This record gives sequence, C-alpha cells and structure tokens, in this order.
Amino acid sequence: MKILRYPEPQDLANGLVRPESDTAVIQSQVAEIFEAVRKDGDAALLRYTEKFDSISLKKIVPSKDEIAAQAKLCPVELQKAITQAKQNIEKFHLAQEETFSPIETMPGVLLWRRSTPIEKVGLYVPGGTAPLFSTVLMLAIPAQLAGCSEITLCTPPQKNGLVHPAVAFAAQLCGAPKIACVGGAQAIAAMVFGTESISKALKVFGPGNVYVTAAKELANEYGVAADLPAGASELAVLADGTANPVFIAADILSQAEHGTDSHTMFVTTSEALADRVQAEISKQIGALPRKEIVKAALDKSVVVIVKTLNDAIMAVNTYAPEHLSIDVKDPSAVLESISNAGSVFVGSYSPEAAGDYASGTNHTLPTGGWAAMTGGISLESFMKKITFQKITKEGLQSLGHTIITMAEAEGLKGHAQAIRVRM
Repeated sequence: MKILRYPEPQDLANGLVRPESDTAVIQSQVAEIFEAVRKDGDAALLRYTEKFDSISLKKIVPSKDEIAAQAKLCPVELQKAITQAKQNIEKFHLAQEETFSPIETMPGVLLWRRSTPIEKVGLYVPGGTAPLFSTVLMLAIPAQLAGCSEITLCTPPQKNGLVHPAVAFAAQLCGAPKIACVGGAQAIAAMVFGTESISKALKVFGPGNVYVTAAKELANEYGVAADLPAGASELAVLADGTANPVFIAADILSQAEHGTDSHTMFVTTSEALADRVQAEISKQIGALPRKEIVKAALDKSVVVIVKTLNDAIMAVNTYAPEHLSIDVKDPSAVLESISNAGSVFVGSYSPEAAGDYASGTNHTLPTGGWAAMTGGISLESFMKKITFQKITKEGLQSLGHTIITMAEAEGLKGHAQAIRVRM
C-alpha cells in the first residue's frame, strides 16, 4: 500500500484518486453489446455467454423445477445462514416504510404524498470470480417488500450452465423472482430492451464490474432508470492508536479480495498503528486463497497518516468511500462529522463483512466517490413518490392572487387565466 504522511489538502486529493479504466473503450464495447441485444435478443445473449463465459447454453431461463433442484444442492448450514440473513435484512428494510399524513399549507389547500412500487424491476447478481448470492437478498427483499409486481433476476451461469445452488436457494427464499442465466453488460441490455425470454424493466439494480456500471449508465439513454454507480468495492478505515491492528488488517484484506480493482484507504493518527497494520496484512494475506487478487488490489491502495482526528475526518469525507469503518477511542467525536460514506461500521466489533452479509443493512452502495451525492439501496429505491393536492373553492380564493402574481411575472398568462376563470 502506498503511504501518504501528513499530506497537504491538495496532495491528499491527488493521493486518493481511484484506479481508472479506459472508459471510452469500455463505453464503446458496451454500446456494441446493447445494439446486438436490441436487434437479436436471446440469440445475442447466447453468443455473448459463449464468448465471455465459455459456456454454451441452450436456453436463457431455467424452469422452476430446475431452479428448485439447484436450490436443494445448497448445503443445509448455508441455507440456515441465508435464512437468518434474510430475517435481519427484511426487518431493517421493513422499518423503512414511511407514512405521510395530509397537511394543510393554508386553509382549504390539502396536500399529501403516497409511495407506490415500480412495477417492473431488473436485478443483477454478479457471478464473476464468486457467486454473490448475498446480493439476491439485498435486492429481492426490498423489491418484494415494496410490492414490485414483476421482478427479473439476471446472474451468470456456472460452468455447467446452471444457476449456482446458493443463488437458487436465496431466490426461492425471497419469493422466486424469474431467473435468467446471463451476466455482464448483456444482462443489463436484456433488461433494458426485453428479449424473448427476459422482460423489459423500468429500473435496473445491482453491483458489477466496470462493464456493468457502464451498461447501467447507458440504460438511462434508453429510458430505463438505474439504481446507482455500484462498481469496484471500496473500504476506508479511520482509526487511532487504540485500535486493534489485527482487526483492521483483516477488514482491509476482506475488501481487497473482491477483485483486483478493489480499493482501500487506511487513515490513522498513529504511525505506530500504521506500521503494525502493514505487518499484520503481510502475516494474514498468506492464508487467503485469493491472495493474488488481494495483492493486486493493495498495490493501488493507500495508507494516510495524519496529525489529528479532524484531519482524518477530512480525508474520509474527501474520499467518500462505499464502506467506512471507524475504530477510535471516542466514536461520538467523529460520527457527526462524517458526511460522505455509503455505510458506516462503528467500533472494533462491527466488521464491514457483517454489512456485506447478514446484519441487515444493504450492501449495494455507491462507489467511485458517489457517496458524496447519493446513498445506497433501500426500500425507497424500489418505489416512487406521487404527490396529491385538493384545493377547495375557498382555498383557491385565498391562494389565487399569489399564483396569478407569480404566473404573470414569468410571462405565463395562460397559467394566470387558469386561476382567474375559477375565481
């Protein structure tokens, strides 16, 4: 990991730049995939699955019986763990339901708001180097709670052409949304346009690599909404000299194993802790089966040593991480000043991995600095808000002059007339 010692603000900003991809090339490739899927539908999906995944499929969507058979192959202990995680995620997202009581802004002017589900949603569950069955829970649970009437789930097939057993089990547990065996940008394209086997969605959700992220951006140009930029995984750790270096090293390694493009930042007020964490990383990394991936990610990551906690907070808010772990003697002195983070983990016994799986918060979060502008997936992500108003004759008499004055000041006589004819 690169080390920044007591950086000036500009040096800090430069040192926290994430690794970049050749976006122009990626966007061009994704646009080509979109055009092929738009024209050829399932045939294009089958071609791309063979090209990118080296898997020759006969069909895109497995039958319910095939999904059920795969779900039975999920180990019993893992089934229990997924079930416990579902209960926690469901409980946290159910608590996000909000009610809005009608209000009178003035006598006779009644306003209210109602949440209504997005009818057709598409969920993307990455496969890549590891099947992220936990993402099924993070997306399908709030989609079901919101009341989305049509839920399509796309995920890359295994090498045998079948859905991963844990993905199948999690999907069944969450109401068995329709599963399609397709991954990458072509999966997003399928949900944007619709194919013979996959329904067109109104909004697409889910994390993914740079191609999936580019595909979600392109979806907007075709009138389909996307949840948020959820690309390469990120973790920032903010710690003082009281923190346990063993825990911090383990958390950094856990994020780095997501992929070679993962990025971590460790910011601390203690040079001694920085040294101990580096030593602990070297000790722990050898036990990880994905250590080559981890090493590649750590080569691009950074340790920041600062003088004060305020400097550390500034570093974190500048970085705007997807995940933020805070391990300091007095967390209350820090928490209220954190303004840019997707999800925050407080204290020595709140590992980021808990949020990835089973504590109940959602792990689909903004990356690439987008945490400065948007939050992660929630129940509300699967809903839209409709406002209503009912104005009585007396209410319009009271409000009408205000509206007419404003409309005429903008030169919109028709707006003013729409009020006058009623008065």
